[in-house]
Amino acid sequence: MSVEEVSKLIPRLQVLARSSPDDKFRLVNLLKDRSEVVGVTGDGTNDAPALRTADVGMAMGITGTDLAKEASDIIIMDDKFSSIRKAVLWGRCVYDNIRKFLQFQLTVNIVALVVTFVSAVSGKEPPLNSVMMLWINLIMDTMGALALGTEAPTEALLDRRPYKKSAKLLGRKVWLS
Repeated sequence: MSVEEVSKLIPRLQVLARSSPDDKFRLVNLLKDRSEVVGVTGDGTNDAPALRTADVGMAMGITGTDLAKEASDIIIMDDKFSSIRKAVLWGRCVYDNIRKFLQFQLTVNIVALVVTFVSAVSGKEPPLNSVMMLWINLIMDTMGALALGTEAPTEALLDRRPYKKSAKLLGRKVWLS
């Protein structure tokens, strides 16, 4: 296929299976030129260039060659596609939980800072002394980490597109929600 034909096909393409190593490599480069997040699976020596070029290269652990494993970022130990799905699901869950935890922590600390600053500027005695602030941070860190760290992933996480590489961890949307 020509580059133009492949470019027309790309918007409809979700999974490319049973392709040659050259086709994989060419498609990875075309997708990366479009700023897409690209994941490639492979098991052979010929798949190494595509595995290296992709954002995430995944080699098969049982049937994969040593060269493919060295070129990849992740080795799928059981050679099952469902393992990739599960890894993406848990990865998105962890990423979202980190965002929520950071938003929570920043909110608590900004409120404590504002309360302390306003009381200092107004000349009144601070409502929170240093020991109280330490306890608040200790409790908020522990409870926040437990609450958000134990949140299980939902299938809805797989329905959305991946975040762009340039996306901010804490953007305007996080603060407005």
